[in-house]
Amino acid sequence: MFIRLKESDCKKIAEKLNVLLANYSIFYQNTRGAHWNIKGNDFFTLHLKFEELYDGLVLKIDEIAERILTLGYHPHHNFSDYQKLSTIQESKEVTDGNKCILNILESFKTIIDIQRDLLEITDKAKDEGTNAQMSGYITEQEKLVWMYNAYLSK
Repeated sequence: MFIRLKESDCKKIAEKLNVLLANYSIFYQNTRGAHWNIKGNDFFTLHLKFEELYDGLVLKIDEIAERILTLGYHPHHNFSDYQKLSTIQESKEVTDGNKCILNILESFKTIIDIQRDLLEITDKAKDEGTNAQMSGYITEQEKLVWMYNAYLSK
């Protein structure tokens, strides 16, 4: 392997990254649905925040898929695979701002947990590339969780 990691470690990491990719993909679609369908007094605020969030999610989806390829494996690309692997479920609630934010916070909880699991796996494998990627995501997302929680506390 050209990146000097064990094949067995790469396989395990790529499998977990595909689970993360599936969760991000459902999270992205839910957030985009909230952006399109949000209603109410906070429309102008939340419409923009949801777009900002899904723009960031789609970048991470691409980065995760590219990391899987870097490890020598293939990222899943079918939505049916995402639905099987993801613990984040499709959201039916996309018009009520507070319910959308609660869904976003639950999605972050899931994503951050998977990323923390990956930190443990990648640390043992000495996979600094994936480890740094996950650390950066967690740092950014913890701040977003704080901000969305602050919004709900108004």
